[in-house]
Amino acid sequence: MNRSIVPGETIAAISTAAGEAAIALVRISGEDAIAVADKIFRGKQRLSDLQSHTQHLGEIVENGAIIDQAMLAVHRAPGSYTGEDLVEISCHGGTLVTAKILETCLRAGARAARPGEFTERAYLNGKIDLTQAEAVIDLIRAQTDLALRSATEQLRGRLGDEFRRLRQQLIQIIAHVEASMDFPEEGISPADIATIRNRLELLRSQIDKLIATTETGRILREGLRVVIFGATNAGKSSLLNRMLGFDRAIVNEMHGTTRDSIEERIKLRGIALRLFDTAGLRSPENPVEREGIEHTRRTLETADLRLHIVDASALRPADFAMNPDELLTLNKSDLPEHADWSSTDAIRISCKTGTGLPKLADEVYRRIGGVKLNAESSLAINARHREQLRRASDAIALGLAAIGAGATPEMFAIDLQEAQHAFDELLGGGDEEAVRDAIFSQFCIGK
Repeated sequence: MNRSIVPGETIAAISTAAGEAAIALVRISGEDAIAVADKIFRGKQRLSDLQSHTQHLGEIVENGAIIDQAMLAVHRAPGSYTGEDLVEISCHGGTLVTAKILETCLRAGARAARPGEFTERAYLNGKIDLTQAEAVIDLIRAQTDLALRSATEQLRGRLGDEFRRLRQQLIQIIAHVEASMDFPEEGISPADIATIRNRLELLRSQIDKLIATTETGRILREGLRVVIFGATNAGKSSLLNRMLGFDRAIVNEMHGTTRDSIEERIKLRGIALRLFDTAGLRSPENPVEREGIEHTRRTLETADLRLHIVDASALRPADFAMNPDELLTLNKSDLPEHADWSSTDAIRISCKTGTGLPKLADEVYRRIGGVKLNAESSLAINARHREQLRRASDAIALGLAAIGAGATPEMFAIDLQEAQHAFDELLGGGDEEAVRDAIFSQFCIGK
């Protein structure tokens, strides 16, 4: 997809969610945004005469016919979200009226915006950096207070500032190295080499600490995958329903009721959990059940936490084995416990009465490192950041190895320049169009 932006092109889109609401917002941005709005808005003054950052009541019209009464806000460049002239029309939130206003904007000279194009223009016009643009979509998608806090910090520029700080440290080291290359008669002393090595080791350590936050970032953005599994009729679907607080999965005493995975989301003390109820594990009786069990095994492979549910009132299976990576949960504690389980270290619950569920929640929270996430989640990178930071870290490691082998500044400077290129791409340089495609295509239209 080619996202090239033609200078001067004016775009328009509905910026609020589809469906009925009290108010909807239609945005127009670009060189002719005010002229386009002037053609369709009838108020007390021409829009070209209005001051920036002011709102005005009027009517949206086309060929003399009134479409809606609306409030219109004018934001003149460069003091707008996009850095261009920007007009925002707040109209009544009906599906039809909103669509008609957008169509009127397009007939007046604007073109339909692509997904994320308003934020993309903000980036291209220097209003935000690439990490802040990524934070916009994280903010929209945030499902927990932790994710919201992390996205807000990134939107304020904290993550971008950290990347720029590390890049500046690297540039200073490169300048030190290149100075010795520019004045070879003065050479570079062993003390200078030791200083460069120490600074590079410190810089790499700081980069690696950021790389270590990738998993935290994934959890904040996507949620933790918690897979509920076990034998048929152990109470997996009952546990899912209990954790959700409503009946999502069908519960029946007949074995093999659940044939496919069911996914739902909950919040556990500010952390998003993606709960998966899976088909019961047993010897399959038909091809459909066999496929369901295979899907369970595939789902378990991607789990962050496995909740192994067992019927504590039943005989312990001869092939049962404990796995330290699983949280063993003995269900049906409202019934007499079979003697086989008496010495088993596990969480005991009853999905029927609710007994033990708070203790299970405490253990899940402990297992997923909830306390650590709460304390450290305000700065967390994503997969794109990790790729470039690893590239920078690896290049610095090569430079350090070259220094250790007695290489000349000309030789290890190449590795340091590669690390700088990685930082440049991290902040929006390099193959910029490909980076923009990957980021802004995730946005909704109108943002």
